[in-house]
Amino acid sequence: MEKEEIKEYGLIQENGLQIISIIGEIEGHDCLAQNAKATKYEHLLPILAASEQKEEIKGILFLMNTVGGDVSCGLALAEMIASLSKPTVSLIIGDSHSIGVPLAVATDYSFIVPSATMIIHPVRMTGMVLGTRQTFNQFQQIQDRIISFIACHSKASKEQLEQMMMNTSMLSRDLGTVLVGEEAVKKGLICEVGGICCALDKVKELIKTSE
Repeated sequence: MEKEEIKEYGLIQENGLQIISIIGEIEGHDCLAQNAKATKYEHLLPILAASEQKEEIKGILFLMNTVGGDVSCGLALAEMIASLSKPTVSLIIGDSHSIGVPLAVATDYSFIVPSATMIIHPVRMTGMVLGTRQTFNQFQQIQDRIISFIACHSKASKEQLEQMMMNTSMLSRDLGTVLVGEEAVKKGLICEVGGICCALDKVKELIKTSE
């Protein structure tokens, strides 16, 4: 495999399986500090577009370990992943917090390792915020977009997601819910508990089914 191809399209195995990592923080419209681990959405979008067009790519495995990040850009990535025609599988190996939840459920099938976590919490905004009804409505609209996407791509209902998002009993300084491993499966967010072997086998199975 030539280095140029790996750099442009991600790691592609001989069997046509592509592996893409989504790690650190989702960097969006604003640049993060140079010492911060980040997934730049403007880099990942053309990779996904190229993956859709390259015939030698038969399926994609997404390795997830993200603390969240830019909401609009993370949701754009999730929509992009969900619209791919190639078989896709996600594996949460560390964390999939905040906007990482839509990213994890956007694939055709999803796994989470026993010790990995998912956090669902209300939308936050930094910088100057006007204390007006319009601001509240904007926050509500963003949250509705996220909840609707998650509900559409998982077995969790909108009502259940809203309850987890507004939970006041779990986090001492915040609202939300922390789900560890099997709990994410029981809540209907993730399909199955498993590791890299299970995820690879599932992608290969979906590739065979699609052929």
